[in-house]
Amino acid sequence: MERISASRWLARCALSAALLLFACGLATAWFGNSLQVPATTTRDGTLITLNRYAKESIPDVVLVGSSLTFRLKEEYFATPRLRNLALAGGSPVTGLEIVANQPRLPRLVLIEANVLSRTPDAALIERYSRSGGVAEPLFFRPVRTAVAAYENWLHAPLSHAQVASALDQLLKQPPSNFDNRVYAERALQQFDDQDPTAATLANADRVEQLIASIEARGSRALLFELPYSEPLEGSRSAAITREIVHARFSAPDRWLPIAYARRDLRWADGVHLDERSAVIVSQSIDRVLSSLLGSQ
Repeated sequence: MERISASRWLARCALSAALLLFACGLATAWFGNSLQVPATTTRDGTLITLNRYAKESIPDVVLVGSSLTFRLKEEYFATPRLRNLALAGGSPVTGLEIVANQPRLPRLVLIEANVLSRTPDAALIERYSRSGGVAEPLFFRPVRTAVAAYENWLHAPLSHAQVASALDQLLKQPPSNFDNRVYAERALQQFDDQDPTAATLANADRVEQLIASIEARGSRALLFELPYSEPLEGSRSAAITREIVHARFSAPDRWLPIAYARRDLRWADGVHLDERSAVIVSQSIDRVLSSLLGSQ
């Protein structure tokens, strides 16, 4: 009797699993790529972002950069067809290579010039160059779709009006008075210990080549710089990088003009903008984008 009960129990489990996978398969066919699975790690978030870019329609504007630009969340921008491909802990060249290797280009590519001392991620570049990303195994796709459906139901995304209202409330708050001196001093020491000359020269060469390739195909590329806190602006690494990049790209019209009041900005660690400051800078970029896209 125990063997029969165990067999029946296993059969019921197998049938339930099969029915669940079938239901998830229907959900996949019904919802397609409209559901987004929340990222659990930075690497997962990077892969989801790049998969999304490779598979969806090409946006009007793409940002590429490091963790500095990563803080400029897409929801901070009013520009509707904008994607932020900045990689936390990565090089702007990685995102730029991936964009340049796609069959179709955005109208405008914005390239962060602060961090050009990191080696491009060759594995990501190869994975997302002209391949549309890496296909997800069919077995896991319905499971991920079911999870996405549950998460979207549980945590429904805010509407544009709700996001705008939340950002407006954030901007009405005074700048943070968080004491970041310990973190800023540590970052300053690291910046002063680094000599980014060789890596920055090599990456500047590659950025120049990629810009030429992108613009030969009808797109436009502009560089931009994000502000550090005052002590880090004068650090060895920041000064060397700035000198190299501005010597290589000296034409004023190669740069995106961003207007903001530094007195309103704060940095959690001296390097990365806090949320309120990231919104201020994002909206400053937005104001320039409206005129740039209108004139193209």
